[in-house]
Amino acid sequence: MSTPTGPANGLPVRMPRPRQPGRHRRPQPAIAPEGAPALVLAVPGVPSDTSRSLAEEILSIARSELPGLDARVGFVDGDDGEFPALQTVLTQAAADRSSRAAAATAAVEAAAAEAVEAGAEAAEVEAEAEAARRRIEEAPLAVVVPLLAGPDGAQMRRIRQAVLESGSGAELTDVLGPHPLLAEAVHVKLSEAGLARADRARLFTVATAADGIILAAMGGEEAVQAAGITGMLLAARLAVPVLSAGLDEEGAVTRAAEQLREAGSQQLALAPCLIGPEIPEGLLESAVREADCQAAEPLGSYAAVGRLVASTYAAKLGIAQRSPQGAQAH
Repeated sequence: MSTPTGPANGLPVRMPRPRQPGRHRRPQPAIAPEGAPALVLAVPGVPSDTSRSLAEEILSIARSELPGLDARVGFVDGDDGEFPALQTVLTQAAADRSSRAAAATAAVEAAAAEAVEAGAEAAEVEAEAEAARRRIEEAPLAVVVPLLAGPDGAQMRRIRQAVLESGSGAELTDVLGPHPLLAEAVHVKLSEAGLARADRARLFTVATAADGIILAAMGGEEAVQAAGITGMLLAARLAVPVLSAGLDEEGAVTRAAEQLREAGSQQLALAPCLIGPEIPEGLLESAVREADCQAAEPLGSYAAVGRLVASTYAAKLGIAQRSPQGAQAH
């Protein structure tokens, strides 16, 4: 039984923080404008219940960042049955958007007519109504956000092709990284695996902490270079050397491990700068065995991923939103 000050067993409870007054108060999230295009999350890899659950969790976070958001999941390799294909989701989103746009236009015209009857200047009302109609008509029917932490030319070509073949007029954003929040996410995953300090601001150590990190990416040389940017941020957080390597490049992880060992690192960890669905089954485990190191989990539905999805969508539309902050201390 709980008491007014906490539970009966004396354990502390987390109490809601009072709203911080003044200019340092955390701003409330923006709200998606009425009639805004759908956000369609393009999920790569072989569809599964796990990848669908992960995508839905990420979209739940995105909706909390941008309330009112119409968010949907489309699978790059979907079957239009249990796992809807990206192209099909875009076609449906476009049809739904057209219906809402027609209703919104009718509402604008009705409001304009009422304003004129109430004595407003007809020319001004008509100009405002025309501007509102133009905004509705010019907005994209959907915005596709790839669920990719870094550049991947092959995946992006497939996503772009699905967008074109849907005939939806949807717009495609860039991938989510590199971004400081990804370094934060990798840090958290390492700490969850017991391979890094959980809080860089406190001077304590973890007995199993890695003294060298291999940051795994997929998508070729461009992806490895982008992961290198995240790696520099991660190295600054952990004060250990970090090398990026292509998980899908034969022997790349092993070569990075050898380079780190030659530089003096003894306890290595493989940290995927990857979300999860894009990783072929068994590839991560194989790289860990070959490099003889431990590994953290992929980023998954860590909150930073959902925040980046929302901010990427908002930036594409020019929606004013509280931008994701850089990596915070852990």
